[in-house]
Amino acid sequence: MAISKVFARSVYDSRGNPTVEVDLHTEKGLFRSIVPSGASTGVHEALELRDGDKSKWLGKGVLKAVANVNDIIAPALVKANLDVKDQAAIDQFLIDLDGTPNKAKLGANAILGVSLAVAKAAAGEKGVPLYQHIADISGAKSGYVLPVPFLNVLNGGSHAGGRLAIQEFMIAPIGAPTFSEALRYGAEVYHELKSLAKKTYGPSAGNVGDEGGVAPNIQTADEALDLIVAAIEKAGYTGKVSIALDSASSEFYKDGKYDMDFKNPESDPSKWLSGVELADLYKALVEKYPIVSIEDPFAEDDWAAWSHFYANIDVQIVADDLTVTNPIRIKRAIEEKAANALLLKVNQIGTLTESIKAANDSFAAGWGVMVSHRSGETEDVFIADLVVGLRTGQIKTGAPTRSERLAKYNQILRIEEELGDKAIFAGSNFHNGQTL
Repeated sequence: MAISKVFARSVYDSRGNPTVEVDLHTEKGLFRSIVPSGASTGVHEALELRDGDKSKWLGKGVLKAVANVNDIIAPALVKANLDVKDQAAIDQFLIDLDGTPNKAKLGANAILGVSLAVAKAAAGEKGVPLYQHIADISGAKSGYVLPVPFLNVLNGGSHAGGRLAIQEFMIAPIGAPTFSEALRYGAEVYHELKSLAKKTYGPSAGNVGDEGGVAPNIQTADEALDLIVAAIEKAGYTGKVSIALDSASSEFYKDGKYDMDFKNPESDPSKWLSGVELADLYKALVEKYPIVSIEDPFAEDDWAAWSHFYANIDVQIVADDLTVTNPIRIKRAIEEKAANALLLKVNQIGTLTESIKAANDSFAAGWGVMVSHRSGETEDVFIADLVVGLRTGQIKTGAPTRSERLAKYNQILRIEEELGDKAIFAGSNFHNGQTL
């Protein structure tokens, strides 16, 4: 049950940037994890350690993080002889070995690679699927919930060219009867959207952003939403497929205001919006379109705007940059009534135990939890098992295209098949998945 060997290497993510892969050995065999990486990262996230050597990989190498696994973590962990099934003890050991508040010494990417590989090894040791092991250690109630896929179908913001400020437009097939049907609805809407985009904006509008969504040269949110509504209608799913936004608004927050033309170097400061004005813009969109969820509507430290919006809107408000999967910031967001859902990204905090605590703290406050990929993804499907094990009822892991995104959706299809009638699909109850 002990760990016999740990070894890390540098591999590549979906953007062609280096990332950390960890191999962990027990007597049961080899267990491997790969760490994802974000583009629009919050300033309060745990530190992703990069080499900074501009002569290699444009400074984005991870050889320091790899060396920290091989030279510091591996010998210490093997010597400690901890039970691989005791995730909390091993994660605490890693946190103590680092000794900084944001994992800056060893790197959250080094620590997370080991933490996730440990969970896979523990599932292997117990002879159970990874989602079952996660359910066991998280204290989730019995029975499983399959999530609504929030599929990123149209990109703006930092993930695409064009002038559109909002980063992600997602479709959520909440009216589907099963996960597999939800994915089918989503794939069909996506294909309709792609062909409409090409027809409206020319052949290059079919090009995709980092997460597989189309990235036409769209100027406004209304224009994007009109296109998505038309695609939903053409696919025949009006009333069954809803829409979600991820504004990633920290990206266009300047001098206390929001610049909806932030990609234009000559943007006019007199047109920048206050938090209240941006809230009014969202409210108008919610009234006009079938929007059920808005992520990061305001900047990561604009607490007043978040609380104002919370008191004046009736949709799911998802905190990502605001909370960065960090229990301390989640506690503040709960107290200040700033949001009602958490975006759960394991690499923002750096260990599985802390991620589970973040989810459980959120559930205890009546929040929803949406498990999320990162824009720099890999073929590792860990979060597919995580979303089922935690029963969160919702996941976002990109468009129904590009293998690093589909890998997660395909894993949930396998889990759905394996569980049969032992699982239910969250559907319109996606916000309260853990209570189903």
